[in-house]
Amino acid sequence: METLTIGKVARLAGVGVETVRFYERQGLIEEPPRRASGYRQYPEETVSRIRFIRRAKELGFSLKEIRELLELRIDPKTTCEDIRRRADAKIDDIAERIATLRRMKAALERLTTVCRRGRGPVSGCPILEALEDGEKS
Repeated sequence: METLTIGKVARLAGVGVETVRFYERQGLIEEPPRRASGYRQYPEETVSRIRFIRRAKELGFSLKEIRELLELRIDPKTTCEDIRRRADAKIDDIAERIATLRRMKAALERLTTVCRRGRGPVSGCPILEALEDGEKS
């Protein structure tokens, strides 16, 4: 089995060296053995694991959730349904965040419509006044 340097792992996984170190500190990848020279020697599987982490992050999973997925992946009692439930929960979470972002956007759009096209002194800015008053638009 070939071992890889941290630079090669990073390059093959499409991340930076600091990301590899970060995932190691977070316990998402195992700390590899070191050569006598002190260089880390990662197994080839590390690249696949980092790619898994990266793809899961792109789908909105937090590092905590990714850690749980990785643990479930090696648990022989885990079923596909267990993973499906987590994916469904993430879908619900994303839908909720989208709804929140839409409400935020609508509120900001309402505030910008009362603005005099950016003219006038800051002291009379309706956007700042609404934020200061805590007004919900």
